[in-house]
Amino acid sequence: MNHSLEKLSDEDLLEAYLLALDLKLEPSFIRLLRDEIDRRQLHMD
Repeated sequence: MNHSLEKLSDEDLLEAYLLALDLKLEPSFIRLLRDEIDRRQLHMD
């Protein structure tokens, strides 16, 4: 569990994930974002 990611709104979390993919950030960071998205059961449109 990452407490910093928990502070993000659902919308901000999804935007951060897409930006991380676009910028080709570290796969481990992208995975942290994805895990939080999955934990919240969010879906991208």
